[in-house]
Amino acid sequence: MLKKLKNVIYYIYMKILSPNKVAELVGVNFGKNCKFMTKSFGSEPFLIHIGDNFATSSGVVFITHDGAVNVLRNIYDDLKNIDLFNTIEIGNNVFIGLNTIILPGTEIGDNVIVGAGSIVRGKLKSNSVYAGVPIKYICSLEKYKEKNRPYFDYTKDLNSNQKKEFLLKKYKYSNNE
Repeated sequence: MLKKLKNVIYYIYMKILSPNKVAELVGVNFGKNCKFMTKSFGSEPFLIHIGDNFATSSGVVFITHDGAVNVLRNIYDDLKNIDLFNTIEIGNNVFIGLNTIILPGTEIGDNVIVGAGSIVRGKLKSNSVYAGVPIKYICSLEKYKEKNRPYFDYTKDLNSNQKKEFLLKKYKYSNNE
């Protein structure tokens, strides 16, 4: 009975609460104007520190411990009680793309874009774009801006109907498709 109750509470917790509320409740330290689209903050969310103007896409996973030490626990008597933890430090104005995994010990500077599907570990310098498995430097933020400038659409202030109309027209799709 207790297990069923725990399952119901977990379901409510994960399905009804917004990702930002989950982050707050589990102890993620984050600044102003942050938008989470994930609820996966690992078993030590209090080791995650994030600055202002941060955003994730969905499927992002934060990991603050290395469970692989279980193998060492099983082999070495003097390591039976070990754990391996590390922090995740993320600066201001950072975007993390879809299905990215952020590993323990990661430090991400300010003004950084991390591409979808990346596995992130180590130190990512400010004003840069990174992507890949494992993560690698792609280009400066300035280069990213100039490369993509021809494709920018100024639609952020449009409502969803206006944006849909704009995109259907731009890509020459009929509204009936």
